[in-house]
Amino acid sequence: MVDKEKIEQAIRLYLEGIGEDVNREGLIDTPNRIARMCEEIYGGMDMDPAEPLAKQFTVDNNEMVLEKDITFYSMCEHHLMPFYGKAHIAYIPDGKVVGLSKLARTVDIYARRAQIQEKLSAQIADALETHLNPKGVMVMIEGEHMCMTMRGIKKPGSKTVTVVKRGVFAENEQLQNLFLSMVR
Repeated sequence: MVDKEKIEQAIRLYLEGIGEDVNREGLIDTPNRIARMCEEIYGGMDMDPAEPLAKQFTVDNNEMVLEKDITFYSMCEHHLMPFYGKAHIAYIPDGKVVGLSKLARTVDIYARRAQIQEKLSAQIADALETHLNPKGVMVMIEGEHMCMTMRGIKKPGSKTVTVVKRGVFAENEQLQNLFLSMVR
Protein backbone atom coordinates (compact mmCIF):
# COMPACT_ATOMS: atom_id res chain seq x y z
CA MET A 1 0.00 0.00 0.00
CA VAL A 2 1.40 3.37 -1.04
CA ASP A 3 1.73 5.93 1.77
CA LYS A 4 0.79 9.12 -0.09
CA GLU A 5 1.70 11.42 2.79
CA LYS A 6 5.27 10.07 3.02
CA ILE A 7 5.69 10.33 -0.74
CA GLU A 8 4.52 13.94 -0.74
CA GLN A 9 6.99 14.78 2.05
CA ALA A 10 9.79 13.04 0.18
CA ILE A 11 9.04 14.85 -3.07
CA ARG A 12 9.03 18.24 -1.32
CA LEU A 13 12.46 17.41 0.16
CA TYR A 14 13.68 16.16 -3.21
CA LEU A 15 12.59 19.35 -4.96
CA GLU A 16 14.25 21.46 -2.28
CA GLY A 17 17.35 19.28 -2.59
CA ILE A 18 17.73 20.03 -6.29
CA GLY A 19 17.31 23.74 -5.60
CA GLU A 20 13.66 24.22 -6.54
CA ASP A 21 11.10 26.44 -4.85
CA VAL A 22 8.36 24.04 -3.70
CA ASN A 23 5.94 26.97 -3.54
CA ARG A 24 6.45 27.87 -7.20
CA GLU A 25 3.15 27.73 -9.13
CA GLY A 26 4.16 24.80 -11.33
CA LEU A 27 5.38 22.73 -8.37
CA ILE A 28 2.74 23.35 -5.69
CA ASP A 29 0.67 20.27 -6.66
CA THR A 30 3.62 18.15 -7.85
CA PRO A 31 4.04 16.18 -4.59
CA ASN A 32 0.37 15.15 -4.74
CA ARG A 33 0.60 14.27 -8.44
CA ILE A 34 3.68 12.12 -7.79
CA ALA A 35 1.96 10.34 -4.89
CA ARG A 36 -1.04 9.50 -7.10
CA MET A 37 1.30 8.38 -9.88
CA CYS A 38 3.06 6.03 -7.44
CA GLU A 39 -0.25 4.33 -6.65
CA GLU A 40 -0.53 3.49 -10.33
CA ILE A 41 3.10 2.69 -11.14
CA TYR A 42 3.72 0.56 -8.06
CA GLY A 43 0.20 -0.90 -7.83
CA GLY A 44 1.48 -4.41 -8.56
CA MET A 45 2.92 -4.66 -5.05
CA ASP A 46 -0.59 -5.12 -3.67
CA MET A 47 -1.70 -7.59 -6.35
CA ASP A 48 -1.56 -11.38 -6.21
CA PRO A 49 -0.44 -13.07 -9.45
CA ALA A 50 -2.43 -16.16 -8.48
CA GLU A 51 -5.68 -14.25 -9.02
CA PRO A 52 -5.62 -13.82 -12.82
CA LEU A 53 -4.21 -17.33 -13.27
CA ALA A 54 -6.89 -18.99 -11.10
CA LYS A 55 -9.62 -19.16 -13.78
CA GLN A 56 -8.54 -22.07 -15.97
CA PHE A 57 -10.13 -24.04 -18.76
CA THR A 58 -9.68 -27.72 -19.60
CA VAL A 59 -8.25 -28.49 -23.05
CA ASP A 60 -7.39 -31.62 -24.98
CA ASN A 61 -4.79 -29.85 -27.10
CA ASN A 62 -1.47 -29.53 -25.29
CA GLU A 63 0.35 -27.58 -28.00
CA MET A 64 2.24 -24.35 -27.41
CA VAL A 65 0.31 -21.23 -26.44
CA LEU A 66 2.16 -18.00 -27.24
CA GLU A 67 1.20 -14.45 -26.32
CA LYS A 68 3.70 -12.02 -27.79
CA ASP A 69 4.32 -8.29 -27.86
CA ILE A 70 2.76 -7.66 -24.44
CA THR A 71 3.66 -4.04 -23.74
CA PHE A 72 4.88 -3.34 -20.21
CA TYR A 73 6.21 -0.41 -18.19
CA SER A 74 8.27 -0.83 -15.05
CA MET A 75 10.66 1.06 -12.80
CA CYS A 76 14.30 0.10 -12.35
CA GLU A 77 14.92 -0.49 -8.67
CA HIS A 78 18.50 0.80 -8.98
CA HIS A 79 17.74 4.30 -10.31
CA LEU A 80 13.92 4.57 -10.04
CA MET A 81 13.83 5.29 -13.76
CA PRO A 82 11.46 3.62 -16.21
CA PHE A 83 12.19 0.64 -18.36
CA TYR A 84 9.65 -0.58 -20.85
CA GLY A 85 9.22 -2.90 -23.78
CA LYS A 86 7.61 -6.13 -24.87
CA ALA A 87 7.14 -9.44 -23.11
CA HIS A 88 6.64 -12.71 -24.98
CA ILE A 89 5.24 -15.70 -23.06
CA ALA A 90 4.78 -19.29 -24.19
CA TYR A 91 3.67 -22.36 -22.31
CA ILE A 92 2.84 -25.95 -23.11
CA PRO A 93 -0.42 -26.76 -21.29
CA ASP A 94 -0.88 -29.94 -19.33
CA GLY A 95 -4.65 -30.07 -19.72
CA LYS A 96 -5.36 -26.51 -18.54
CA VAL A 97 -5.13 -23.05 -20.13
CA VAL A 98 -5.99 -19.53 -19.00
CA GLY A 99 -7.56 -16.70 -20.94
CA LEU A 100 -4.98 -14.80 -22.99
CA SER A 101 -5.60 -11.54 -21.13
CA LYS A 102 -4.50 -13.30 -17.94
CA LEU A 103 -0.96 -13.60 -19.28
CA ALA A 104 -0.85 -9.84 -19.88
CA ARG A 105 -2.29 -9.23 -16.39
CA THR A 106 0.46 -11.38 -14.90
CA VAL A 107 3.08 -9.28 -16.71
CA ASP A 108 1.46 -6.08 -15.38
CA ILE A 109 1.36 -7.33 -11.78
CA TYR A 110 5.10 -7.90 -11.72
CA ALA A 111 6.03 -4.92 -13.92
CA ARG A 112 4.18 -2.53 -11.61
CA ARG A 113 6.86 -2.88 -8.91
CA ALA A 114 10.36 -1.51 -8.41
CA GLN A 115 12.12 -4.19 -10.40
CA ILE A 116 14.98 -5.42 -12.54
CA GLN A 117 14.30 -7.03 -15.89
CA GLU A 118 16.05 -10.29 -15.04
CA LYS A 119 13.82 -10.76 -12.00
CA LEU A 120 10.70 -9.71 -13.91
CA SER A 121 11.29 -12.48 -16.48
CA ALA A 122 11.80 -15.11 -13.79
CA GLN A 123 8.77 -13.99 -11.73
CA ILE A 124 6.46 -14.30 -14.73
CA ALA A 125 7.80 -17.76 -15.58
CA ASP A 126 7.58 -18.89 -11.96
CA ALA A 127 3.97 -17.66 -11.61
CA LEU A 128 2.87 -19.59 -14.69
CA GLU A 129 4.77 -22.67 -13.59
CA THR A 130 3.28 -22.52 -10.07
CA HIS A 131 -0.33 -21.73 -10.94
CA LEU A 132 -0.82 -23.49 -14.30
CA ASN A 133 1.46 -26.50 -13.82
CA PRO A 134 2.30 -26.56 -17.54
CA LYS A 135 4.75 -28.92 -19.18
CA GLY A 136 6.99 -25.92 -19.83
CA VAL A 137 7.21 -22.13 -19.89
CA MET A 138 9.40 -19.71 -21.81
CA VAL A 139 9.49 -15.96 -21.22
CA MET A 140 11.43 -13.43 -23.26
CA ILE A 141 11.50 -9.74 -22.42
CA GLU A 142 12.93 -7.00 -24.60
CA GLY A 143 13.33 -3.77 -22.66
CA GLU A 144 14.71 -0.29 -23.09
CA HIS A 145 16.05 1.19 -19.88
CA MET A 146 15.99 4.94 -19.30
CA CYS A 147 18.90 4.57 -16.87
CA MET A 148 20.97 3.60 -19.94
CA THR A 149 19.42 5.93 -22.50
CA MET A 150 18.84 9.16 -20.59
CA ARG A 151 21.74 9.12 -18.13
CA GLY A 152 24.95 7.19 -17.56
CA ILE A 153 26.17 5.63 -20.82
CA LYS A 154 23.45 7.45 -22.86
CA LYS A 155 22.78 4.82 -25.52
CA PRO A 156 19.19 5.40 -26.73
CA GLY A 157 17.64 2.53 -28.63
CA SER A 158 19.73 -0.15 -26.94
CA LYS A 159 17.65 -3.12 -25.84
CA THR A 160 18.17 -5.62 -23.06
CA VAL A 161 16.85 -9.11 -23.76
CA THR A 162 16.24 -11.67 -21.03
CA VAL A 163 15.05 -15.24 -21.50
CA VAL A 164 13.81 -17.74 -18.92
CA LYS A 165 13.07 -21.38 -19.75
CA ARG A 166 11.33 -23.89 -17.53
CA GLY A 167 10.29 -27.52 -17.98
CA VAL A 168 10.31 -28.89 -21.53
CA PHE A 169 11.52 -25.53 -22.89
CA ALA A 170 14.71 -25.85 -20.86
CA GLU A 171 15.28 -29.36 -22.22
CA ASN A 172 14.20 -29.04 -25.85
CA GLU A 173 16.19 -26.82 -28.21
CA GLN A 174 13.64 -27.43 -30.98
CA LEU A 175 10.88 -25.89 -28.82
CA GLN A 176 13.15 -22.95 -27.96
CA ASN A 177 13.80 -22.34 -31.66
CA LEU A 178 10.08 -22.60 -32.47
CA PHE A 179 9.34 -20.00 -29.77
CA LEU A 180 12.04 -17.66 -31.09
CA SER A 181 10.87 -18.01 -34.70
CA MET A 182 7.28 -17.27 -33.65
CA VAL A 183 8.33 -14.18 -31.67
CA ARG A 184 10.28 -12.80 -34.62
